[in-house]
Amino acid sequence: MVRADARRNAERLRAAAQEVFAEQGLGASLEAIAARAGVSIGTLYNRFGSREGLIDGAMTGLLREQVDSIAARAEACVDPWDRLESHLHGLVEMQILTPALAQSIAQAPPGSALAQECTTAMNGVGAALADAIDAGSARPDAHIDDVAALLVANVAVLSTLGAESARRLSTIVLAGLRR
Repeated sequence: MVRADARRNAERLRAAAQEVFAEQGLGASLEAIAARAGVSIGTLYNRFGSREGLIDGAMTGLLREQVDSIAARAEACVDPWDRLESHLHGLVEMQILTPALAQSIAQAPPGSALAQECTTAMNGVGAALADAIDAGSARPDAHIDDVAALLVANVAVLSTLGAESARRLSTIVLAGLRR
């Protein structure tokens, strides 16, 4: 059982990491994150072990919150195509609004909690895509890998061309998936 103060320190570190990574990127100083959380750098390493462990710990919860919100909006859509569109546009907007999260997802090691959360998110999009195919509004040869490729490519598009290019790319890919 984890002590209450250890749980509080871990939560403060996760929150501080989300803030500092959002401000400075994933290469931000771990000392700055520990200072913002009001703990020592030793506490950070004791709880998360490494930069990668901290990124995984901080970004997994943030991704889960974002994906749950996106999925709830998408599930409110009655039409299967609208549901797919809502999922995809929601994920693209998430990438635009939280670039540190998008970068952390792109470099998440297989088997990490963040990678597992990505799989859960893609399962939701995959279900929306399957429903759109079954309804005849998406191409029968469309595959979840098409959506995954867009999201991976969007990380590079965002960093080099910006948000409007990322939105345009998602619109083009959706048009290509439409039957």
